[in-house]
Amino acid sequence: MSHRILILPGDGIGPEIVAEAEKVVTALQADFGLDAEVEHARLGGQAVDAEGAPLPESTLARAREADAILLGAVGGPKWEAIDRPLRPERGLLAIRAELGLFANLRPALLFPELAGASALRPEVVAGLDMLIVRELTGGIYFGEPRGLRIREDGVREGFNTLRYGEDEIERIGRAAFTAAQRRNGRLCSVDKANVLESSELWREVMERLAPEYPDVSLSHMYVDNAAMQLVRAPKQFDVIVTGNLFGDILSDCAAMLTGSIGMLPSASLDETGKGLYEPVHGSAPDIAGRDAANPLATILSLAMLLRYSLDEGALADRVEAAVGRVLGQGLRTPDIAGEGEPVVGTTAMGDAVVAALGAV
Repeated sequence: MSHRILILPGDGIGPEIVAEAEKVVTALQADFGLDAEVEHARLGGQAVDAEGAPLPESTLARAREADAILLGAVGGPKWEAIDRPLRPERGLLAIRAELGLFANLRPALLFPELAGASALRPEVVAGLDMLIVRELTGGIYFGEPRGLRIREDGVREGFNTLRYGEDEIERIGRAAFTAAQRRNGRLCSVDKANVLESSELWREVMERLAPEYPDVSLSHMYVDNAAMQLVRAPKQFDVIVTGNLFGDILSDCAAMLTGSIGMLPSASLDETGKGLYEPVHGSAPDIAGRDAANPLATILSLAMLLRYSLDEGALADRVEAAVGRVLGQGLRTPDIAGEGEPVVGTTAMGDAVVAALGAV
């Protein structure tokens, strides 16, 4: 059965890094038996410019029909001053909500060759392999009421609402427990239950679920302590599950443990395994068009797409091994290059991964 992959290049460096991942798709189709049809559509700032909306109806329709979606990145200074509903990031939030992509999986895996590029000492991070499971369609990013207003005393204020229902917490909890079962059986739930009522409920629901997963050890940690522990002793974690806001922050913190935010892929899944896959980094408009962006997080996102949505685990293994091979060859984009190490560009790195596919 042929798979349908929708590619959304997006803004900034998005088209450049997605182009390298698409080279990998083409190679897998030609040489390794991947049966997939590829389509393209617009999301984010490029969609605003061309179609007047960050998530055009045509894009949403194609996304609903696809088996999996690969996204580059959205946003940039060009669109920061436009009306909030038209900003590129609103398109990303909208497609997550419209497709029910509630579970965001962000692995933080340190390739041995990049231990020296981490912000921490190699002995602290060597062997790091953790997964952050972030609830993606609830919490303070979506809670109502929200907005800007003028108080009775004439002072402007902004307000947002943090809400979580038991059903939302249970759904992401089950996804995290299942992920822990597939790994090393340790799940740390991160909250702020000493201050927030929503976190009190979060912790109660996680505790209620735990007996259903006797092979998983559940622990709890406040988010401020979790942030500290990520830089003090990151290898203590196997799987972390947390809400939308906390997960956004902690996963970006974890990015620097791996040597570069340019190395982190992610998957956002619905209840059936359909997903949107994207690198954790942003659109990096400052380096767009300079052949300097690291495409490896996007290529690793493609590997997750193959594994989670297309059930092509062997091909996913091949792509991940190819990335490891090029790093072992000493190839580095500027963000992961150490002092004195030779640097290659976006295109050369993508070409090297394609070449390495047949050698693993």
